[in-house]
Amino acid sequence: MEIFNEWGEPNGGLYMLSKYGHVLFGITWIGLLYFFNVVQVPAFAEMSAEARSEALRKVTWRALWWFRWAALATFVTGVIMIGLLGEDFKPSTSGGLGLYWGVILATTMFLNVWGVIWRNQKINIGSANTVAAGGQADPRAADAAKKAARASRANTLFSIPMLWFMLWNSHWSFNYDDPSGGKAAFAWIIFLVIFAFVEANALGLIGGIDSPFNKTVFDTHRNTIIAGVVFWLVLLIICWELIIGGA
Repeated sequence: MEIFNEWGEPNGGLYMLSKYGHVLFGITWIGLLYFFNVVQVPAFAEMSAEARSEALRKVTWRALWWFRWAALATFVTGVIMIGLLGEDFKPSTSGGLGLYWGVILATTMFLNVWGVIWRNQKINIGSANTVAAGGQADPRAADAAKKAARASRANTLFSIPMLWFMLWNSHWSFNYDDPSGGKAAFAWIIFLVIFAFVEANALGLIGGIDSPFNKTVFDTHRNTIIAGVVFWLVLLIICWELIIGGA
């Protein structure tokens, strides 16, 4: 069969199947991320405590199953693709820079799903189940829900530049190589500073879980999306157009 020809080579059968799975699982993951942030959270704010508890136990629980396993499948297929590409993409080239920025953002989002969102939502949903059965609410539930929400909003913010740079090499990157690494290093510094600041705030490491940044950017999905667009524009215009393309 044709698909088995050059099976383990870049752009061979395994790469193509992994890329297809990466897109399919990624659609599921990011689609549910936006469902949680732009549909569920605003809807929960308008519900009674009883209705919110029932939705949490019967809808959110199921959605989180698909959400976390789609994130894992997206991550695994991405790792396979990167492994097959080998050294084709260096961090000092336009293709490598864009690819690794997307990889860093996506990997952080994956770790947020399993390490923050799911761990805290288990507490929150477990508390709802206990209350529904006539028991007492878990005193950790409110704090856990806030931590999960912050990480989820950070993922929404990251998803905007992440998706752009994941498509970068297939559609719009220009040919650039910086053997000295000077201009690329400057762009990397800008990316890493913004990325680290957003993630550290989402984790409550800068000013706590209700830091001024978190309350401004993460309390509403509108502000989160605006911040994500700003991050994307900084990377595209300042890093690429001015520092790299204009140099």
